[in-house]
Amino acid sequence: MNREEKAAVIDEIAGQIKESEAVIAVDYRGISVPQAAELRASLRGSDSTFRVTKNTLTIRAADQAEQEALKDLLTGPTALTFVKGDVAAAAKALADFQKAQPDLLPFKGGTLNGVTIDADQIKALSKLPTREVLYQQLVGVVASPISGLARTLNALIGGLAIQLGQINEKKQSGEIPADSAPAAAAPAATDEAPAAEAAPAAEDTTDDAAATAEAPTDPDAEATVAPTTSDDPAEGADDASATPTDTQEN
Repeated sequence: MNREEKAAVIDEIAGQIKESEAVIAVDYRGISVPQAAELRASLRGSDSTFRVTKNTLTIRAADQAEQEALKDLLTGPTALTFVKGDVAAAAKALADFQKAQPDLLPFKGGTLNGVTIDADQIKALSKLPTREVLYQQLVGVVASPISGLARTLNALIGGLAIQLGQINEKKQSGEIPADSAPAAAAPAATDEAPAAEAAPAAEDTTDDAAATAEAPTDPDAEATVAPTTSDDPAEGADDASATPTDTQEN
């Protein structure tokens, strides 16, 4: 491999490091070509790539990608898994391969979003639900209150329909009178009756008062002539006794 080819490989590895959410390093000693092909197929579902490279080229690529943490893992035969998708699914695929082949691909460590993780943390990641399962659980949690509300509303509507049906059956059987609703309004009508009877009496009183106020006043009717008594002398008699006539003087 000449210098230009090495530079191209370094650029390619550096690009994979930058594009990956996680990089998992394993010891690839003892793995066969068919086994590596099988592992690569199982990693495609998580959008991951399994790659065996020379440590010297990978160290230079790590420098170029500014991932110093990877350089400590590049001792001995090392293969890198570049994970662009579901980290838990990729870790699970590697862990399942290890269970099937206990002596192959032991974890050396890796990085997750630029943070160093060790072998135990990678194993813990492999036990987590995959992203697809988490999405399904999240959808279930979000949809649960809505479906519960729908069931509650359906139950309320169903219960109301049953009650209305029972009331209708009782009316038809005679248990509930058909005119039970108008009877409830009867007391109110009874209470209004005395008020209606009192209204004409009040109107009559008002009419009498108005008639009295409108009656015309007769001045001659109010003036009365005092009766003349025999004890009071008439004005003509007094004059006759007080003034002698001409015949008497003569």
